[in-house]
Amino acid sequence: MLRTLTSAVVGAAALLACSFPLQAQDAVRVGLILPLTGPFAPTGRQIEAGVRLYMQQQGTTVAGKKIELVVKDDGNVADNTKRIAQELVVNEKVNVLAGFGLTPLALATAPIATEAKVPMVIMSAATAIIPDRSPYIVRTSQVTSQTTIGIADWAPKNGIKRVVTLVTDYAPGIDIEKSFSERFKAAGGEIIEQIRVPLANPDFAPFLQRVHDAKPEGLFVFLPAGVGSIFMKQFVERGLDKSGVRLIGTGDMTDDDILNGIGDVALGITTSHHYSALHPSALNKAFVADFRKASNLRPNFMGVAGYDGMQLIYKALEKTKGAPNGDALVEAMKGMAWESPRGPISIDPQTRDIVQNIYVRKVERVDGELYNVEFQTFEAVKKP
Repeated sequence: MLRTLTSAVVGAAALLACSFPLQAQDAVRVGLILPLTGPFAPTGRQIEAGVRLYMQQQGTTVAGKKIELVVKDDGNVADNTKRIAQELVVNEKVNVLAGFGLTPLALATAPIATEAKVPMVIMSAATAIIPDRSPYIVRTSQVTSQTTIGIADWAPKNGIKRVVTLVTDYAPGIDIEKSFSERFKAAGGEIIEQIRVPLANPDFAPFLQRVHDAKPEGLFVFLPAGVGSIFMKQFVERGLDKSGVRLIGTGDMTDDDILNGIGDVALGITTSHHYSALHPSALNKAFVADFRKASNLRPNFMGVAGYDGMQLIYKALEKTKGAPNGDALVEAMKGMAWESPRGPISIDPQTRDIVQNIYVRKVERVDGELYNVEFQTFEAVKKP
C-alpha cells in the first residue's frame, strides 16, 4: 500500500513538473523540514538560522538559478514529516529535501526521496543507518558513533575507569551506548550499568538515584540537543554534583545553545564532539559573529550543520552548472570537501556520510561566558 501510494505521489509530481517547465528551469527549490514547535524547536531554529545565514552571505543565485527556500514545521512527528515531504515533492515541486530533526523523521521520508529521485540532505538526524535507507541521502550533521570516539579514549587514561552510561532510549542513544561501551572497554574501562531514559518528557530523578547507588567514577551521558539543561538541573537536585561522580559524554549534553543557561555546574564537564562555538579558527570566529548578528543566537552544532548543508547544495549546483537533476546532484556531492567553521569536512563517496574532526573539550569560563574548550583532536573521523 505504501509503495503504491508513494508511486502515485511521485507520478503526480512528474505530471505537475511537466506543467511548469519555466519554473523548473529558472529556480531550484529547497524544501526544509524542521521541528519549529515543541520541545525540539531549538534544533529547528538553529538549523534554519544556519541555512539562512549561508544564503545571506552567498546570495540566492547559483549557476544562473534562483534558490527558493520553502520552510515547513513538522512538530517533530514522523507522520507529519512524511506528509509534508510528499506535499513538497508534489505541490511545491522541490528539487531538494533537507533538514530532519530526529532519526524517525528521516527514516519516514527516505522512501519518498528514493522514488522521487530527490536529494535529501540530513542536517540533524544522526543514527548510523540513515544513509543506507536511500541512495539520495547525504548527511552534513554527524554520526552518533563518531562523536563517542574522543571521550571513550580519553576517560580511561584520566582516572575514569568505572562508568555508568545513561542514554535516551531511541536509535541514536542505543547507537552511542554501543559504540562508547565497546571502545571504552577496549581502552581498559568497565561499564558497571547501562541506563536508558524515555525520549518524551524524561524525568531523570529515578535514573540518577540508580547512578548514585552504583557509585561509579564517571557517568557517561547522551541526550538529544536541548535536553541537557533539564538533566543538569536534576543532577544537581540529587546532589550528584558533589558526589565525586565525573560527568562525561558527547557534546549534546553541553550544547553551545544552552550552556550559559546551565550555569557553573557545567564547569569541568568533559565531552567529545565535532563543533564548539569557541573552535579556534578565523573562519569560525567570523561565523559565530555573523550568526549572532543575524539570529541573536550563539551557533551550536545544529546551526553549523544547517550552514554546511546549504553550502553542500550550492557547491553541488555549481558542479552541475545549475542542473537540478537528483542523480547528478548526489553524484556531485560525493567526495566534496571544504573548510567549515567546525574544521575540515568532506562527504565520504562510498557512504555519503560526513567525515570530520572530533574534538575532546572541557567546559570553561572564557570572557565571562561558558564554552566547550577543545584540547585534543581526532582527525578526519569516518563513520565507525
